Amino acid sequence: MVEANSRVLDVGCGDGALLRLLAEEKGVDARGIELSQRGVNDCVAQGLSVIQGDADTDLAAYPDDAFDYVILSQTLQATRRPREVVEGMLRIGRRAIVSFPNFGHWRIRAQIALGGHMPLTRNLPTIWYETPNIHFCTIQDFIDLVHAIGARIERGVALDRFGRPLAYSAPWVWNLFGEQGVFLLSRKE
Repeated sequence: MVEANSRVLDVGCGDGALLRLLAEEKGVDARGIELSQRGVNDCVAQGLSVIQGDADTDLAAYPDDAFDYVILSQTLQATRRPREVVEGMLRIGRRAIVSFPNFGHWRIRAQIALGGHMPLTRNLPTIWYETPNIHFCTIQDFIDLVHAIGARIERGVALDRFGRPLAYSAPWVWNLFGEQGVFLLSRKE
């Protein structure tokens, strides 16, 4: 979803694996912001341009249209104000890419309904009282958020547990069978 030689900000970049891949494979000007000091240290040790910061508060410091793409990969559910974070991403970037675990997946629904407890999956591997996740959402919830903020979905995909795109593109199919959602967003003009 990222064009070659573009300017990219990865918000919540972790150990920098995505930034490094984009820099090596696509020749992007890769920048990152990461909450954990360990993540920042790991990135800087690899020669990546990463600063310590919080998606909930520090996106406001970036100027409008500073990047071609702002990426939030597997971090939306850990933000305190997801709507403001996505709005900030679209302000500072021409496009935003957001990926997140789908809390509407049938395995998660089954664990809650049949097991009576919060789910543990490959994408949600931490027990509820230790998880950094504070805002779980479904693919449909995210689509509703995008419409509420007046953004446009340029491309969306739901991925199965192996990271493969689902064959059907109906949102209800994605919501039930997609373990992750990945969306490319832009501002409506």
